[in-house]
Amino acid sequence: MNEGTVALVTGANKGIGYEIAAGLGALGLRVGIGARDDRRRQAAVEKLRAAGVDAFGVPLDVTDDASAAAAAQLIEDQAGRLDVLVNNAAISGGMPQDPTGVDPATVRTVVETNVIGVIRVTNAMLPLLRRSASPRIVNMSSSVGSLTRQSDPDAEQIAGPVAVAYAPSKTFLNAVTLQYVRELRGTNILINAACPGYVATDLNGFRGFRTPEQGAAIAVKLATLPDDGPTGQFFDDTGVVPW
Repeated sequence: MNEGTVALVTGANKGIGYEIAAGLGALGLRVGIGARDDRRRQAAVEKLRAAGVDAFGVPLDVTDDASAAAAAQLIEDQAGRLDVLVNNAAISGGMPQDPTGVDPATVRTVVETNVIGVIRVTNAMLPLLRRSASPRIVNMSSSVGSLTRQSDPDAEQIAGPVAVAYAPSKTFLNAVTLQYVRELRGTNILINAACPGYVATDLNGFRGFRTPEQGAAIAVKLATLPDDGPTGQFFDDTGVVPW
């Protein structure tokens, strides 16, 4: 990865997504700031440019087919290809999410953004990624999506709270990630899932103990893997996360 490499980060106007964009930009990548809110997206682009990042805005609502298609067209017009896609945009759905009391509509809404949105954006960007010499896809997951950890009665601290919409959405995302890996095996596209850790963001009411910059580090690492790097794995800062 070097100057001239083009990345798109979804949900990049704030929090972890913004810091992923900043981290990639600091390495010399040109970064598309994917966000649906025009004002926040432009503010993020201006802040990143002031810090020396080659950033450009990409209007993108991951829940909308036409928006994803328009974003792909914009990137094609701007750069002609895409080297890195970081699927970061996500929602929590709000708490509590006890399975016995949840509104099924909440689960549906969370899955639409956190899972179907990733499929929608990835498929829109794949033609551009196939033009890259070293394409990378990073899906921002969470260790709360680990079935191994969720099924461990002694792992409450790393399993997170009971959350029948958010946690299973990340399990679903992990499974989707592996399906892409299987289909694209034999190509040069490296695809991995990343857990940022418990980061203080508005998604969790800023209760996390890690900074957005710390949470972004694993995504930046996976987005810039060498050609012989891993694919089809789930990582956090400490190494491999169990599925």
